[in-house]
Amino acid sequence: MSTTGFDLDAYLARIGYAGPRTPTLETLHAISLHHTTSIPFENLDVLLGRPIRLTPGALMAKLVHGRRGGYCFEQNNLLLLALRALGFRAMLLGARVRGPIPREQIPHRTHTFVKVTLPEGEYLADAGLGTSSLTCAIPLVFDRELPTPHEPRRLARENGRLFHQVPAEGGWMDVCEFSLDEFHFVDCEVGNWWTSAHEQSHFRHNLIVGRARPDGTRVAIREGKFLRRRGVEILTAEPLTSADQLLRLLREEFGLDFPAGTRFGPPGAPWA
Repeated sequence: MSTTGFDLDAYLARIGYAGPRTPTLETLHAISLHHTTSIPFENLDVLLGRPIRLTPGALMAKLVHGRRGGYCFEQNNLLLLALRALGFRAMLLGARVRGPIPREQIPHRTHTFVKVTLPEGEYLADAGLGTSSLTCAIPLVFDRELPTPHEPRRLARENGRLFHQVPAEGGWMDVCEFSLDEFHFVDCEVGNWWTSAHEQSHFRHNLIVGRARPDGTRVAIREGKFLRRRGVEILTAEPLTSADQLLRLLREEFGLDFPAGTRFGPPGAPWA
């Protein structure tokens, strides 16, 4: 992908990062934390029927200058541009989102994240994992608990298949299944189209917003509720009951400011 239109200084200002620009593990951790606590995950343009563009200029216009958020194809292509501009050896990987989907079923490959190669080894960064985006890079090592500033993670390898897992009640849950093959920009374009435009896409029918907090908590809007949580513990759950309430929460909790009267849907939702 061309880097024409990407502005590193503007990106770093957007995420509030003023630290070293050397391509070290410490810098990678810091960029991951600042990005995920500053730029929220959200699929609002999909619900508004707006096209999702992945060029550097479009990403800068929306997520940086427009102070919006986005989903994985936007978030992690922006993160990739920033990391490469800082001198990191980085590439995209592709994944299939799992959650409750059983392993015998094969979901679409509609997720992407970043692999970074450092002298210390290979690390994964993911600023677009819904309401569970990584707040630091995690090493590409398997079958052990990996700490982050928020909840721990685990990478599992079973019968040649690779899974990224998050804590769940009673154990671990597959959040996505991935491969180590490079996920090229043309792959992103296909996955982005399906995710944003296909009638069967989860994002066409559900409103999802998420943001990590520096204090180790997360806030999210999903399944018709505004949630605050720490790890698997739900601290508060506020039902969404009106469009005005939703607009207020987007503005106050996620920094997303939309004009009065904006309606996201999906049709029939109490906030639509």
